[in-house]
Amino acid sequence: MATTSPSLRTPPRSLGRSSVNKPSTKSQAKGKQKVNAAAEMEFLLQMTAGPLESSVIPRWKRKKKAETADPSPAKRKKVASDRFIPNRSAMDMKVSNLKVTAPFDAKAAPSSASTSAPASSPPSAPDSPSQQTFQTCLAKSLLGTSDIEGHRILAFKGKPPVADDPASFHGALNVMYNKRATSSKIKPTLQRHIPSAPTKVLDAPELMDDYYLNLLSWGRNNILAVALGSSLYLWNASTGSIEELMALEGDDYISSVSWIQDGNTLAVGSSDATVQLWDTGASKLLRTLSGHSARVGALSWNRHVLSSGSRDTSILHHDVRVASHVVATLAGHDQEVCGLSWSPDGSKLASGGNDNALCLWNHMGTTPAHKLMDHCAAVKALAWCPWERNVLASGGGTADRTIKLWNAQTGALLQSTDTGSQVCALVWSSSEKELLSSHGYAQNELCLWAYPSMRKLKELTGHSARVLHLAAGPDLTTVVSGAADETLRFWNVFAPPTVSKKAPAAMGLRAASIR
Repeated sequence: MATTSPSLRTPPRSLGRSSVNKPSTKSQAKGKQKVNAAAEMEFLLQMTAGPLESSVIPRWKRKKKAETADPSPAKRKKVASDRFIPNRSAMDMKVSNLKVTAPFDAKAAPSSASTSAPASSPPSAPDSPSQQTFQTCLAKSLLGTSDIEGHRILAFKGKPPVADDPASFHGALNVMYNKRATSSKIKPTLQRHIPSAPTKVLDAPELMDDYYLNLLSWGRNNILAVALGSSLYLWNASTGSIEELMALEGDDYISSVSWIQDGNTLAVGSSDATVQLWDTGASKLLRTLSGHSARVGALSWNRHVLSSGSRDTSILHHDVRVASHVVATLAGHDQEVCGLSWSPDGSKLASGGNDNALCLWNHMGTTPAHKLMDHCAAVKALAWCPWERNVLASGGGTADRTIKLWNAQTGALLQSTDTGSQVCALVWSSSEKELLSSHGYAQNELCLWAYPSMRKLKELTGHSARVLHLAAGPDLTTVVSGAADETLRFWNVFAPPTVSKKAPAAMGLRAASIR
């Protein structure tokens, strides 16, 4: 059987169609299967060429991905600088300082507009008269002046312009600032007036010119005791009366006086090495205390115990209530004891001597707790601070001329001030933080010092010789000074206390004599 030719099975081509024969549907399906099988084979070959990767990402890859990944805008940290640090490495500081501190010349200095504008820009036209008038009125309202060129805003030198008109804006600001400065929260500092002249002068003939004696004492009973040679006089500040209490016989003289804290008992030391106790109310000698071998130049009370310092270099404690009155003997000085002072609480005794030593003793102690040798001359002036415990002031003689402040508890030197002259006596103020000192040659003056700065507040002059003694009155404002010019002068130097106390009778300005 003859086979049919393939060309006979091919349908005839029509005009305009491609001559390529189209495969049948079965042949197309077989071709697709072959292609898919080839692709699968190629994929298997690729898979077998390397290790199989797991679908789970390892932890180290996840961590690295999280570190390198860009965080979201919400989680990004905002970096903000807290300050501006200028870089002045390219600046000439000397030229800059010269320009800042040099006097300002408004006419010579270029304006900001001219310096910032380019060189090719034309100069600006001058202001019209109306603009100049407006600028003048604006400057007068804001700055208080119509001279614009003569004033600098935020100048480094000079005072700010003062308002010409109080009703101007600048004047209104001044009023507001003044009201704020004088508000109830800020207390204005008022400087106290200290009279330069004494309120009273008394004649004190035969007041001995001896630096080592203590011849003045003002008691709480408002009676002033003054030793003039061999006689002792009492001057009543309330009544102005004068009374001679006692007189020594022969060549003996009174070398020290001291009132007891409360009462009418007066201790009188003399050149015959004894101490007499007097009842001034009854003008009666109570007893005579002995124990020293030379004159007694310093006395100080501590309630019922009287301490006495002598030229024999010893200090005795006398209990005036018992017959055997000497209860302690202190040996700490090598020369005459010329200064004694008990602390207000009675816990410590300060003693000064001609050996330039300042000794601090505990209550009823027989050896000094501190022996201070910072002074270069005799230490006579001693004063305890009444409102700050353990603070002691001491003054040195001609070769020293200093006031020293001490911590009596530790013996530490707090401050030393050169006064320029011999320090004879010291008195603290009870109401203000002030210290009064009296001096010898060459000024013979009284000086008021501020504590603790030791700034000199006032100088009181009037004495013609060295001011040897000081005593404060019971009114806590008046201080009496006794000098070698044989006069007593009363000064209203301290401020009155805050708590009102009954002041003694006012003293007249007339001069009088102590005897």
